Amino acid sequence: MLGLQHGYLLAPEIRDAQRVIAATLQRDTGRDWKFFRDAARTVLWPRVPDEYRQELQGIAEGVGIHGAGLDIWDITVLNAWLELAPYYYRWWQKQQNIAQPAVATADRCSAFVATGRYTRDGKPVMGHNAWTGYAEGARWNIIFDIVPQRGRRILMDGYPGLIHSGDDFGLNDAGVMITETTISQFDGFDPSGVPEFVRAREAMQYATSIDEFARIMKEGNNGGYANNWLVADRKTGEIASLELGLKNVTLLRSHDGYFAGANHPVNETLLLEETTFDPKDLSVSANARRVRWDQLMEENKGKIDIEAAERFLSDHYDTFDRRTEASERTLCGHIDLSPRGMPSWQPPFGPAGVVQAKVIDATLAGRMSFLAAMGHPCGTNFRAQAHLRSHPEFEWQRPYLRDIISRLWTEFRIVQ
Repeated sequence: MLGLQHGYLLAPEIRDAQRVIAATLQRDTGRDWKFFRDAARTVLWPRVPDEYRQELQGIAEGVGIHGAGLDIWDITVLNAWLELAPYYYRWWQKQQNIAQPAVATADRCSAFVATGRYTRDGKPVMGHNAWTGYAEGARWNIIFDIVPQRGRRILMDGYPGLIHSGDDFGLNDAGVMITETTISQFDGFDPSGVPEFVRAREAMQYATSIDEFARIMKEGNNGGYANNWLVADRKTGEIASLELGLKNVTLLRSHDGYFAGANHPVNETLLLEETTFDPKDLSVSANARRVRWDQLMEENKGKIDIEAAERFLSDHYDTFDRRTEASERTLCGHIDLSPRGMPSWQPPFGPAGVVQAKVIDATLAGRMSFLAAMGHPCGTNFRAQAHLRSHPEFEWQRPYLRDIISRLWTEFRIVQ
């Protein structure tokens, strides 16, 4: 029933999202939609548990009632697109001895979690803003309240057609709060592993503690969509960072501190063995934002609450140039305003950056709710047609690019 309801209620949105993702994958890899359908069927599907097979099939059936013409493989690709490209695709290139340039790993998201002496009430506070291309990001505007037959009730942000959050912000009624940021310039994939989208949903649905969350995410890890996961347990006040590479996995925990994500690798061995990232280049977005997180955490020690979290996610201070100016180096990312772009993910003035933001604390988690704001949390609007007039090199996105209007912070909670 979960999948059928999802597919039926969001059928137009799912069909629209599939068009955008198909165009993006084609542009990034040169491979058509059939290539990814085949990967979904032969590589991912055999490792999808029956519970989620049924939900994915239900989504396809619900969409089909509206005549949208998507089947189970289309829905599976949608759920896996973040791990299919570049992670699976780069693995496939190596198997085929294809020497064309590899697809870049996108630097997605800025996030933090703090607790103990860093927060105003000594309890966990978490914030996350989602970075993505504006074409697909304009569609990242769904809040899911899921009551599965087994496991915990979930409240999470999400994308049409996905059984997981995708940008991974949510909580369950066991008090586990979850978010993440990607690991920059990561390379690794194991086709025999469990798809990342399955493990992410399973952890959101079944974890009742940090230990259980880490176990679920690590078991069958395929390296796809490699992230630094930030987690909090409302019940105990403990927070954690799970940096999940393919070969190197690091779990850090604290009852009195903070963890911040800005796409920078944390573990030095992972950095050296699984990425091409340069931690010394402070002009790089991930490093500049890492420095800014550390500054904000120390400047606000003992004062971090929901209002502070909202300010952090709206921050435009560039630690490299030492001035306040929105760009790819600021926590509230505006790649579209940057003459540098975000090598090697986005070219200069690429229409990408923050598309929405969320914040939560232990009190909100206790009543199964969080605050979210669509668009840039700083209040800046993105105007698609104006951007295309100024930057016609992105004309290919015209059929998909939309205005992204910044909205006020709004509380979302479960429906009793």
